[in-house]
Amino acid sequence: MTDLFCPDCKRATEVVFDHSAGDTVCSECGLVLEAHSIDQTSEWRTFANESGDNDPVRVGGPSNPLLADGGLSTVISRPNGASGDFLSSSLGRWQNRGSNPDRSLIQAFKAIATMSDRLGLVATIKDRANEIYKKVEDQKPLRGRNQDAILAACLYIACRQEDKPRTVKEICSVANGATKKEIGRAKEYIVKQLEVEMGQSMEMGTIHAGDFLRRFCSHLGMNNQAVKAAQEAVQKSEELDIRRSPISVAAAVIYIITQLSDDKKLLKDISVATGVAEGTIRNSYKDLYPYATRLIPSWYAKEEDLRNLCSP
Repeated sequence: MTDLFCPDCKRATEVVFDHSAGDTVCSECGLVLEAHSIDQTSEWRTFANESGDNDPVRVGGPSNPLLADGGLSTVISRPNGASGDFLSSSLGRWQNRGSNPDRSLIQAFKAIATMSDRLGLVATIKDRANEIYKKVEDQKPLRGRNQDAILAACLYIACRQEDKPRTVKEICSVANGATKKEIGRAKEYIVKQLEVEMGQSMEMGTIHAGDFLRRFCSHLGMNNQAVKAAQEAVQKSEELDIRRSPISVAAAVIYIITQLSDDKKLLKDISVATGVAEGTIRNSYKDLYPYATRLIPSWYAKEEDLRNLCSP
């Protein structure tokens, strides 16, 4: 129910939407304010007897062009998710025995979707990872290879191509036991196979320290002013010849910014949030320390504060 102006009541009153008739009716006087309106929401189409009134199933999901049947095949499930009658269980067994060329693809896509959800990735990255896996699978069967590492590598490459990179440690945390070394080998294998297919080098996008910074700062609970200062410092660091990985640079910049603020962070906490070893952060800090006056914005810290920074 919502409030609309009723010309009969001469005031804003609560109205009731009758979706079956398409009418908007005033709850006070019964005047039909709008008739034969078109419902723009999705149509509810569920045929399960045990669904109840709150079944979230609508018309159905979109077709998947990566699958032979478009992902619109029928799946026979047991009633109420438990042991059902003889007919449904028999049909389910016969369906499982039947040959489904897309069964392995469906399982792989589900695994990629699960990893994407755990990392909070958008749907475009998940779809790109599905496309990469499909291309590699079509070109050369992946039997005998670590499936979890292959799927994680597809997701890592998709993040790079969509300019939303994730660290290998972040990907590894949702890879169902696949190690960083296995994911690295799988990534090299996939890139090699796709380069052979396309006949050219495969672009994965350039990684910048700023791509990771805001997410790392969020993990540490830094305030907006500190995050803004860290972003400016990271942008200025790209003008310098700092031969460190972007992730290490981002972690070192965060360490400097937090040491200049009232809410100081322990090196151990920064290491956990960024996935960079404490020793690596210290070494990166040594490289950035001589340029602190150029990196840190003047509005965030004065020269006296910068001189009080602990020397590496």
